[in-house]
Amino acid sequence: MNPIKPADGDALLIVDVQNDFLPGGALAVPEGDAVIEPLNRVLDIFHTRGLPIFASRDWHPPNHCSFRERGGPWPPHCIADTEGAQFPTALKLPAFTAIISKATTPEKDAYSAFEDTPLTMQLRMYGVKRVLVGGLATDYCVLNTVKDAVKNGFAVVLLTDAIRAVNVHPGDGKKALAEMRALGVTEAESHDIQ
Repeated sequence: MNPIKPADGDALLIVDVQNDFLPGGALAVPEGDAVIEPLNRVLDIFHTRGLPIFASRDWHPPNHCSFRERGGPWPPHCIADTEGAQFPTALKLPAFTAIISKATTPEKDAYSAFEDTPLTMQLRMYGVKRVLVGGLATDYCVLNTVKDAVKNGFAVVLLTDAIRAVNVHPGDGKKALAEMRALGVTEAESHDIQ
């Protein structure tokens, strides 16, 4: 793998690394906590170079449509202002990280960090052409975020050691990876970012 050297025009986008998606959380992704160390490695590089960093989060109201009580597929998770919705303290987000809250209204879900958020506008404001993406979960919010990034004209580098899948159905994560590859994303591991 060729090393990738982030520079002007690059942004780091961390998708939904929140307590409820980590082991012990309300909607735990298997090995979800394994994304933190590689993300911290890349965070350090972006922070040192003063490059833009974005972190998306589910920020649900207590009566969100994705919850089982409302007929949705998921247990209640990432309810705004709860411990489960917070970023884990082990994830070293710099103070200037731009936080993107999504799925904030009761009647609408959003798997993509771009859906009904100012993310596209903010990336363009920074002159971003390429986003490096990692986070949770490969087969839901990462997949949909990557699809929207490509649709909105951004090049994408997928940090393959910094994503994990829910795999509600066996193989969902692999299918999501195949779908992202078909979109032409570049794959890299955190060690390739220099």
